Amino acid sequence: MHRAEIVVDLAAIRHNVGLLKELAAPARLMTVVKADGYGHGMVEVAQVAREAGADWLGVATLDEALSLRASGDHGPLLCWLTAPGEDYAAGVAADVDLTAATEAELDEIAAAGDSVGTVPRVHVKVDTGLRRGGAPRADWHDLFACASDLHRERRLRVVGLWSHLVAADNPDHPANHAQQAAFEDALSLAASAGLEPEVRHIANSAATLVSPSFRYDLVRCGIATYGLDPAPGVTPARLTGSDGLRPAMTVRASLSLSKPVATGEGVSYGHTWIADHDTTVGLVPAGYAEGIPRAAGNTASVWVDGEVRPIRGRVCMDQFMVDLEGDLPPSGTEVVLFGPGDRGEPTAQDWAVALDTINYEIVTRVGGRLARHHVDTACAPEERP
Repeated sequence: MHRAEIVVDLAAIRHNVGLLKELAAPARLMTVVKADGYGHGMVEVAQVAREAGADWLGVATLDEALSLRASGDHGPLLCWLTAPGEDYAAGVAADVDLTAATEAELDEIAAAGDSVGTVPRVHVKVDTGLRRGGAPRADWHDLFACASDLHRERRLRVVGLWSHLVAADNPDHPANHAQQAAFEDALSLAASAGLEPEVRHIANSAATLVSPSFRYDLVRCGIATYGLDPAPGVTPARLTGSDGLRPAMTVRASLSLSKPVATGEGVSYGHTWIADHDTTVGLVPAGYAEGIPRAAGNTASVWVDGEVRPIRGRVCMDQFMVDLEGDLPPSGTEVVLFGPGDRGEPTAQDWAVALDTINYEIVTRVGGRLARHHVDTACAPEERP
């Protein structure tokens, strides 16, 4: 084992993709692998997702899309976050589907297609209430007209119309109904402009799991791919139980040392924790440079020597301390920060609750100097990577 590392089980990814594909059918499945596969490894996750039946891959940036193409991926791939002056030509040449939400973006993409002699594939994005990316309602008529003109001139091909949800993890939120109504309006207006997109998509992981009416032709599953619940307390138990989503990431380290701490002695910077009884502490060689939240001090817990142990004192750049509660396990003992929970160790969701955040942030932020390797627990030991 490395000093500190991320271990990703590809068998869990494969299982989750298969589960999501079956659940979403007859809609097609897009596996979202942006942000280095939510910290799990973009290229490795993409390959396994394709093998498991993912129809599409999704990324945020054009750099991510081009990296996937360079890795050998050739299937349907959507990129949705670009900026003015982006090298659209590289994306068009690599057969990446691009997103446009303004007439200017449509013109830039069409010009890029002209420059490389290829008709770009475009998904038009509309804002149905998130007030983030996507065209506002006031622009829809002119945007669709522009897209239709360019489509008719064969300077681009409009293959998708899509949006993103505000509160899919809360099915009773009024924004959901309002957004679906707005999306239907956009589809009708697009049709009136002569657009016939191949795929209509608005569902993220949460909507895929809990709101079937949002699935349309394609669903975009990010966090659920990695085995984490996008809607804790709402997702049906059958989808999160032993046969449901399986967390793929384990973050672990080797205990560097353990030592006694007497009553009244403080631990780590600022002595934000002072022992109220004689105890022992252990040094874990990972800190906020590895993406361990500084706020985890005196808040989150880890698993050491068969027990859940609380973090004591401030998390430092390179290390943190854990209360061993009188035990003195030897150096080299495994410390699991979070994992699937099978052995009783904390999960990414446990950390999210402790830190008042979401499990997305926990798995995506870890990295830095952490080594990362992939295993496949579905293979015989001698066949595992």
